[in-house]
Amino acid sequence: MDFFLQLTVSGFVVGSVYALVALGFVLIYKSSDAINFAQGEFLLIGTYIALTLVAAYKIPFFIAFLITLIFSAGLGLLVEKVVLRPFIGEPVISMIMATIGLSSLLAGIAHIIWGTDTRVFPQIFPETPINIGGIIISPVYLWSLVIVFILLIIFSIFFKYSKMGIAMRATADDQQAALSMGISVKKVFAATWAISAVVSAVGGVLLGNINGVNSSLASIGLKVLPVALLGGLDSIPGAIIGGFIIGILESLAGGYIDPLVGGGVKEVVPFIILVLILMFKPYGLFGKREIERV
Repeated sequence: MDFFLQLTVSGFVVGSVYALVALGFVLIYKSSDAINFAQGEFLLIGTYIALTLVAAYKIPFFIAFLITLIFSAGLGLLVEKVVLRPFIGEPVISMIMATIGLSSLLAGIAHIIWGTDTRVFPQIFPETPINIGGIIISPVYLWSLVIVFILLIIFSIFFKYSKMGIAMRATADDQQAALSMGISVKKVFAATWAISAVVSAVGGVLLGNINGVNSSLASIGLKVLPVALLGGLDSIPGAIIGGFIIGILESLAGGYIDPLVGGGVKEVVPFIILVLILMFKPYGLFGKREIERV
């Protein structure tokens, strides 16, 4: 039982990070109907920036973390303005193909600058495990969970009460109606990409502190895509719940099934769960069903 609880807690923490990164997918899809295939590279570059500031320039982690968030927001704004804004009004597939190209470009830049070796953050969180009711939790897991929950609460308040958050929701529901109300859709798109890059960087920094940093970290973007699809690509609560479901099931599969078959099951579990659920819920658990009248 202790082993089950241990795996569940680990999966819950990793799932919370998945939920945060999936939030970026959902925001971009809601505002532009496009899927951002460069999400993993946003995560990778943000993580490398934080690691470089902390390890090479000896900047305290909290300050380095804030600088990373500012850099990531700037990167998101730059990408939106230079690469993606020309595709506004064009077929969605054009924007999706642009994100695939952007993914390759950012991965190549990261590879040239930082190489492929695995690097680790200096010791930031305490090493002594915490015992909660017989469950041993590493402090980095606990801090990750706290940080993710705080950010999810902040974003929930932002989307519900702030002027920009309401504008983003209005644009997501109907771009033409938002334009007629005087909302600047271009500003909304820019804010969306900035937030998407920021949440990816936060997720990357947290995962980098747990597992180390190398180019494979970008694959988290592909792994998180099933999370967003599972919850419903247009549903923020769906992304959060989907993150927890995938994280916990992935952890349980890694603990119970991988030792029996020699490994590998943990990596495909998100996609198996996704296929099974989409067979019965094609729009995801909380996705909005679109009805086309002809």
